[in-house]
Amino acid sequence: MKKILCGVDIGGTKLSTSLIRLDGGVIDKCIDCDHVDKPEKQLVEQITANINRLLRNNEYQESDLQGIGIGCAGHIRFRDGVIITTSNLKGYKDYPLRDAVQENFSIPVILDNDANAQAFGEFKFGAGKGFDSMVFLTISTGIGAGIIINNRLYRGSTGTAGEFGHTIVNPDSDLTCTCGNRGCLMSCACGMALPYLFEQKIRAGKTTLLDLPEGFDYSSIDGHMLKKGLDMNDPVSKEIILDSGYYVGIGIYNIFQALNPPLIVLGGGLLSWGDFYLAQIKRTFHELARDMIFDPFEIAVSRIGPDVGVIGAASLALELC
Repeated sequence: MKKILCGVDIGGTKLSTSLIRLDGGVIDKCIDCDHVDKPEKQLVEQITANINRLLRNNEYQESDLQGIGIGCAGHIRFRDGVIITTSNLKGYKDYPLRDAVQENFSIPVILDNDANAQAFGEFKFGAGKGFDSMVFLTISTGIGAGIIINNRLYRGSTGTAGEFGHTIVNPDSDLTCTCGNRGCLMSCACGMALPYLFEQKIRAGKTTLLDLPEGFDYSSIDGHMLKKGLDMNDPVSKEIILDSGYYVGIGIYNIFQALNPPLIVLGGGLLSWGDFYLAQIKRTFHELARDMIFDPFEIAVSRIGPDVGVIGAASLALELC
């Protein structure tokens, strides 16, 4: 029997675990939504139980696994398998999650940042197939990236390379990022910024077509609501989406100049805004790059889709080959 892979994606709302074929296909998966408040030991027990249950339900043994990959949002010291910090889970500062899970399995366990995992999954199975270098930029609740250079993930000295969400795109911005700086790409363009951006435009006198009740709680504004506004031609929603696309375009320009990759792949929930959003991103990039593109360069959208987290996590085991 051919080996298979296991991927674990630890998100802010979901803990997803999947068995993955070597061609990237999903064999089976399970999703929990009760993991966020659990202490470290209980999370390790939950991950272990989920993996063993999926193996048992699909008549596999641990020996059938080539490896277990875990993707987790936050700063990860890859070489040590340690979560330095993560905003998705309470606690977990300098926590050796890789080794804690490894104690329950004899096959290799790999822990990495979720954007790195998604990048390698896209490289192996998605829009990055056929390239030897690329950058994956995820635009969702936050913004992060994974960098592939010469068929390998580039992680930097600590393991935190690719934090393009914390590059400054508007130093005059009033928006403060979670890192404490003003004008980060993440603070100007990601899902966390949407409630503030929407409320500011309404307070400035802009009129929305969205039906907002009296005393509306702006913290409920998210990408899905703005997609609804976009579909009904709401001027406030469209303006925010265009602003986000503008700043992401600046971010991509900076990545292009720093790394000169042949491909940048975009993923994450805000890509649901579709061609209207993507066109603004590309337009901004090309206005800045002008005649400085000397070889083929492509901005593409993720081909893997909603399972990119677990498929990407599972693909980390292939980097060891």
